[in-house]
Amino acid sequence: MGYESSGYGLAAVHELMEMKRYKEALVEAEQVLREDPDDPDVFAIIAHIYILQENYEQAQHWTGEALRRDPEQQLAWFVQICIYYDIRNYKALDEVLPEAMRVDPYEPHYYFIKANLLNKRAKYKDAREQLLQALELSPENAVYLATLSYTEALLGNMAESVSLDRQAVQTGVENEYVLLYLGWAAGHRGDYKLKETYMRNAVRLDPDDKQLRDEFLESLQQTHKLLAVFLWPTKYFRRLKRWQILTLWIIAWVVFRPLVLVFLILYIIANMVTKGIVHVQIYGWQRSRK
Repeated sequence: MGYESSGYGLAAVHELMEMKRYKEALVEAEQVLREDPDDPDVFAIIAHIYILQENYEQAQHWTGEALRRDPEQQLAWFVQICIYYDIRNYKALDEVLPEAMRVDPYEPHYYFIKANLLNKRAKYKDAREQLLQALELSPENAVYLATLSYTEALLGNMAESVSLDRQAVQTGVENEYVLLYLGWAAGHRGDYKLKETYMRNAVRLDPDDKQLRDEFLESLQQTHKLLAVFLWPTKYFRRLKRWQILTLWIIAWVVFRPLVLVFLILYIIANMVTKGIVHVQIYGWQRSRK
């Protein structure tokens, strides 16, 4: 097939990408590149195809080629950020994210990624601000709503977390990542049964995702009656400030040290026993999937 222009060829590439026919899209994109070997847009699209295939090495190579030809190429920066986020190279992500946001300050996904980085560092208020900016740019994005629900739960704002949960569910119940964040939020609110429901549905949507399978197993474990006895107090502890929790633990350790030790030992035993029970329920006596 010949191409009258790179625009026509790229339209065909985008169509194949939307149908998730990535190998064919790559062939089409390479054909466009032969017609216009210095077009940075084509390099960026090839990088995008590779990251959709989770081929991060090739995605990195083609991103570099795109940015070498055009340092302001927005798609190339987007792919670069996604590469570092997916492979969990947070140090590199910290270095390049400000530049990506400068190049395209209206890309909501950058604020979402920055919020996740801040949540990992327990900077929950700052994370909330980033998510609010993401939602200003994309108000009905269910992933952002679910992540904000989780962040509000981390901040102890349980009513706000529940409200955001309801908003996210209205638009994102068929997205595994929406369900993942809503599951985390429910778990942090102490609603382990709801967490199990979300994680079960997330695994149903993507049964090959190891993280989702692990989260589902953990949710089953948390709803088991044996472990639920020990998790029950955490529902109330999470409503307290950090200094209040620390104060209670110090008092309990000084006054009830033997009971605290017994509680911790029993919790460890219950955790190990329920983990084994859940494993047998799901996988039988075989080893879990990798």
